[in-house]
Amino acid sequence: MKKWIYITGLAVMSMTACTEVTVIDGTPGPPVIEYVDIQPRVVTEFKDSILITFKYADPDGDLGHENPDIQHLSIHDLRLKKADKQHVSLLAPMDANIDIEGQLTVKLKNTFLLGSSDKEVTTYELILTDRAGNTSNRILTDEISIIR
Repeated sequence: MKKWIYITGLAVMSMTACTEVTVIDGTPGPPVIEYVDIQPRVVTEFKDSILITFKYADPDGDLGHENPDIQHLSIHDLRLKKADKQHVSLLAPMDANIDIEGQLTVKLKNTFLLGSSDKEVTTYELILTDRAGNTSNRILTDEISIIR
């Protein structure tokens, strides 16, 4: 069953960093993400959408891509063996090399129960990769319950 995920966000571009970034040999470090919230905490399968909000910071602004077939956001429902990959739109112009930060909200639709019980609990793990292939830290959401 295909899950539909929509990503909305607000990018803030600046010339100064608000997040500490390590520079090794003149190369900026990977993007940094920080968990904000997941809502609602109880969802009805196939009915309710889940909103996951997180902050991001990237020292060289190479997050997202204009090609919708390129998927840089990994969202892993920890009940499953494999993560889903999703597209993130450009968060700064392709040729910009600027420090960016902002907040993204991911909308997960059609979440479902895997077994025959009336309730399951899960957590999501998110990882964001920039266009250079640098992966962010991993973040975990709070637990949510999925009911019939």
